[in-house]
Amino acid sequence: MTIHDQRGSASIEATIGLPAFVLFVGLIIFGGRTSVAHQAVESASADAARSASIARTSTDAKHDAQQAAHLSLANQDVHCLRIDVIIDASDFTKPIGHPATVSVTVECVLDLADLSVPGIPGTRVIRSTTSSPLDSWRERA
Repeated sequence: MTIHDQRGSASIEATIGLPAFVLFVGLIIFGGRTSVAHQAVESASADAARSASIARTSTDAKHDAQQAAHLSLANQDVHCLRIDVIIDASDFTKPIGHPATVSVTVECVLDLADLSVPGIPGTRVIRSTTSSPLDSWRERA
């Protein structure tokens, strides 16, 4: 019966296990940051659509939606490299009594460059679209 020397096996285990653990932690952070950003962008698009739907004119709706989206994202812990707000206020031209909606799409280019996880891009686009009804019986221009 021969006794095998097991010195050095802990360093081999660490060499193999540590990179896998670091990659796993990086993926958890990536998933969490992406999830938080997605919720923030959904909230911003809902806030923007609601703000646009209570405006009287399509010009005011576009201005109010831009402000609401930027303010909503600024109040949350999301670092966007670029924020794009696309407003469809074309239903403001519909006559009173006809159903109409305003739609807002908010896009956030999320900065992920600090993660340095292989296979993860440095940025990711998070997008959300929300529609809100216009009051059918209120005057609009």
